[in-house]
Amino acid sequence: MQAEHREQWGTRAGFLLAAIGSAIGLGNIWRFPYVAYENGGGAFLIPYLVALLTAGIPLLILEYSIGHKYRASPPTAFLQISRRTQFIGWWQVLISFVIAVYYAVIVAWAFMYTGYSVNTAWGDDPEGFLFGDFLQAPDAPTGGLSYVGTILVPLVVVWLITLGVLAAGVRRGIERANRIFIPLLVVLFVALVIRAITLPGSLDGLNAFFSPDWSAIADSTVWVQAYGQIFFSLSVGFGIMITYSSYLRRRSDLSGSAMVAGLANSSFELLAGIGVFATIGFMAASAGVPVDEFATGGIGLAFVAFPEIISNMPMGELFGVLFFASLAIAGLTSLISIVQVVVGSFSDRTGLRRVPSVLIVGGFTALVSIVLFPTTNGVHLLDVVDRFINQYGIVVAAFVSVIVISWVTRQLKPLQEHANATSAIRLGALWRVALGAVTPAVLGWMLWDSLQTELSENYGGFSNSFLLGAGWGVALGALVLGILLSLVPWKQSRQTTAAEKEVQG
Repeated sequence: MQAEHREQWGTRAGFLLAAIGSAIGLGNIWRFPYVAYENGGGAFLIPYLVALLTAGIPLLILEYSIGHKYRASPPTAFLQISRRTQFIGWWQVLISFVIAVYYAVIVAWAFMYTGYSVNTAWGDDPEGFLFGDFLQAPDAPTGGLSYVGTILVPLVVVWLITLGVLAAGVRRGIERANRIFIPLLVVLFVALVIRAITLPGSLDGLNAFFSPDWSAIADSTVWVQAYGQIFFSLSVGFGIMITYSSYLRRRSDLSGSAMVAGLANSSFELLAGIGVFATIGFMAASAGVPVDEFATGGIGLAFVAFPEIISNMPMGELFGVLFFASLAIAGLTSLISIVQVVVGSFSDRTGLRRVPSVLIVGGFTALVSIVLFPTTNGVHLLDVVDRFINQYGIVVAAFVSVIVISWVTRQLKPLQEHANATSAIRLGALWRVALGAVTPAVLGWMLWDSLQTELSENYGGFSNSFLLGAGWGVALGALVLGILLSLVPWKQSRQTTAAEKEVQG
């Protein structure tokens, strides 16, 4: 039994808001609309829904069950499953660490652009402003660390907010922050969508977004994209939901909570698609060009296309504030959850209390972020690290963990029984089939497809040395360090369970 002093969420609603806040991030706003548009439009919603039901929600339930049953962050939870699997937990922690150090700088960009929207500071050339005046990025990575003050200052502020929330604890910090941030995010984004659909030409954008291309359903690539979107948008595979569910009360509805969180995340993605393409439709109509001229995703959508649209829109300044404030809040709630994985894991394994853990481990994460990313080379480093840690960090770690849980340690049945003991929606054989067969097959195909592309040409035209160091080196380094950390004879924490003591012998 875990010690009763382990922190807990105040209410189920508090946990759900935190879980939804983690899932709703930058990818919901700038990735889903473009992925759906490129992969069949309205028809994409069919494979997307299938992916949600056969992989997304089953994975959420699995991670909720692991965290709740073992009442610990990933390394300690996987150690209790088997001493040989502890490295998976540390691997997930290091993936979260890597994501946190670069994710924070994008949140800082969004905060700055919220202010820039007031006077459309990017002028007539949003792309030139972004990469020139704002990021001061060279055409190719260089060896220096030249700092950019307009990024450094907001990045420090982002980290102060994040660490302050985490230091306050699960109930008084994370839960309270999400009770404020998530309703605020919904209000801001709904206001943005309402404004977007009232613009002239918005219907053209919505038609482009929702018009189904039924032939796409027969394309295996579209299904891979659907599963990939669900997988990346739900914050599964790198320890967040294991960590968050470890603070749930003992009689908690795990499967019902997963359904609510999964559907809420997908609903927000659909709302984002409506807002983004209604706005793109306005710009395309104003310019007299097809919608696909402006359809894009990622940084290009948020920091180039949208500023251009804002500059040409009636009351564009207000729209810009709504959009970038939404982006900043969505990113901040996700960042808090990512850093909590790192902080909570070291706290569990060392016995450190929350505030020292936040100051030491969270502070080190912030320091690495502040040293590397508010620099002229920051955007190139971010691009490559994000690509490789997602494709060959999260995907591989999730693939390994699902295989290990399903086939090596054979824990699906015990975890199913644990979830059913407290959940309103009971799990059956279909849940085990989804995790034991469907999810590994899809993740394996995603990995193989990505590797084929990676080995055929250099990503982004970057040099071999830069991709080797910032890409492959970071992705493989997370695995190697995870294995090494699993071999460390950690001091027993006050929350060590009898099961863990038995495993450690």
